[in-house]
Amino acid sequence: MNATVAVIGGGYGGSALAKALDDHAEVTLVDPKDAFVHSAGALRALVDPTWAHNMFFPYDTLLTRGTLIRDRAASVDPQGVTLASGTRLDADYIVLASGSRYPYPAKMDTDDHHEALGRLRHTHGELAEAARVLIVGAGPVGLELAGEISAAWADKTVTLLDPAETLLPAFAPQLRRDLHRQLDELGVRLRLGTSLTQQPPGQPGQAKTFTVATTSGPITADIWFRAYGVDVNGDYLGDGRLTARNARSQVHVTEHLTVDGHPTVYAIGDITDLAEAKMAGYAMQHAEVAAANILAQINGKTPQATYRPAATPSVLLPLGPKASVGQFPGDDGPLILDAATVSAYKGTDLFTGRFHDLFGTN
Repeated sequence: MNATVAVIGGGYGGSALAKALDDHAEVTLVDPKDAFVHSAGALRALVDPTWAHNMFFPYDTLLTRGTLIRDRAASVDPQGVTLASGTRLDADYIVLASGSRYPYPAKMDTDDHHEALGRLRHTHGELAEAARVLIVGAGPVGLELAGEISAAWADKTVTLLDPAETLLPAFAPQLRRDLHRQLDELGVRLRLGTSLTQQPPGQPGQAKTFTVATTSGPITADIWFRAYGVDVNGDYLGDGRLTARNARSQVHVTEHLTVDGHPTVYAIGDITDLAEAKMAGYAMQHAEVAAANILAQINGKTPQATYRPAATPSVLLPLGPKASVGQFPGDDGPLILDAATVSAYKGTDLFTGRFHDLFGTN
């Protein structure tokens, strides 16, 4: 009888792992969404609704042998998964790949891709009418959103606010200097070392002129977006039947990406406690390691593949279709990438070609 693998979550890591094991085991992929969401394309889709269809890929083309179940995990133990519907999935191997939630529009807040497309079109219309845009949070998401809006509408005033004094402090000074230069060229206004002293009125993404108080003076805007606040999807571990979670709802993993104390339970992506940024590229690297180790176990071998976070962080950060900054680990320290190189990697199509290959939709 073939080995059974239950994968909780069909995001970047879960989908890649399920595909890698599809020919070698009976794979069941559990996700409540009706399509894979390429969230890295969400901000481009916001400013260009004609591009939005590139974000969604049908799960029914991902696996040739495996099964997709539209549901959520309610509880996990070392022998299997209990779903919210009450269905029980016994499994030889379990993979926790449930990802995280993040404020819209960086991540969708619906499981129906048709509804998500409609919401993006509506928010685009609200944004198109706004002359002044406030983005709260100047991490990678806030920076990318500011770049996309400024590139699409050069006449808009975009203000980026963050309590931190420095943009991307973990990255090389050269990258940060280039980032500031390109933001200046795009006309983005930075209010660093500044916090809101009151919440803007109305919901993010709704056009409504307002003035809000901050620690460095008032800001007037016509629409605002929240670009901070990650919540890991780990509630199904709350009963403690499998493992404990840390304060960020993450689980401790070994170098083989197994959950501590459970050699047949793996965790990949945002739910791991690995000391690195939670990025799609890292989740897909985790998937390669976990898939190799599960395949080794299926074949009666000892898992050998290991994963350790890189000492030098990586980023490919588009600021619209043309502007961007990037950094990779190099032999002699950080390797800084110019805008043309980052655009060649990611900026133009935001890696959609990679997912057409994964989902067989070329």
